[in-house]
Amino acid sequence: MTANDNKAPPMNVKTALRVLEIIETFARERRALSLSELARLLAVPASSCLALIRTLTSLGYLYETGRRQGYYPTGRLLAMAQQIARHDPVLDRVHGTMNELRAATGETVVIGKLHEGRWVVYLDVLESPHAIRYIATAGERRELHANSIGKALLSVMPEDERSALIAQLSFERFTPRTVANAAQLEAELKKSAEQGCFINLGESLPDVGALAWPVRLSGECYGISIAGPAYRIEPALTRFSAILRTACSALERDERSRFSQ
Repeated sequence: MTANDNKAPPMNVKTALRVLEIIETFARERRALSLSELARLLAVPASSCLALIRTLTSLGYLYETGRRQGYYPTGRLLAMAQQIARHDPVLDRVHGTMNELRAATGETVVIGKLHEGRWVVYLDVLESPHAIRYIATAGERRELHANSIGKALLSVMPEDERSALIAQLSFERFTPRTVANAAQLEAELKKSAEQGCFINLGESLPDVGALAWPVRLSGECYGISIAGPAYRIEPALTRFSAILRTACSALERDERSRFSQ
């Protein structure tokens, strides 16, 4: 670590982070929040929070619900997010396939990719219609070694790159079934590739099961998973893995056709 690593981030970066934290706080609390409540939840001085609240309010992203009753996001944020999502260059192409996978399996379908070289970040989540289902949110991060998409992404890396990355993983134990070390993970990746799906059965959460397969789009590698209660996923692994591989192959075939025209 160099001396520069200890420096505080530039003010404009800190401000951007604080705005995102405000949005995430409203999403978590799901209620109007006063200035003092926001400052307390963010652990910042009220004066700093006030400047950001005034700016967001003036731009139409927040409104005052009533005199001294607090602030809440307007529909502007949702409208902007929806507009962005409608033109996502990758998710726009895979959304139909994800819908088909959810309909065919009845389970939650997730697409994710490698994030900052050591995480899986979920890009989109279509939840199962079942009352008991796997629930996740786009933007969430997961550890590579205890996630089906993480394993799928590791499997398609060049061997030397994969080995270097695996050597840096913490191998945090989430359950007794979590992969414990690099050798065990490498062995599982090889076995899973031969079996036709990358599996997480109770490795991140005791009663959750998932299977994933890699798909390459626009020169980048993504992973798509089918996830749900382990008691539903495990008996259906063979059937679900065939459906998932077929869907991923179709996406890659469509990709090649699109660029060959």
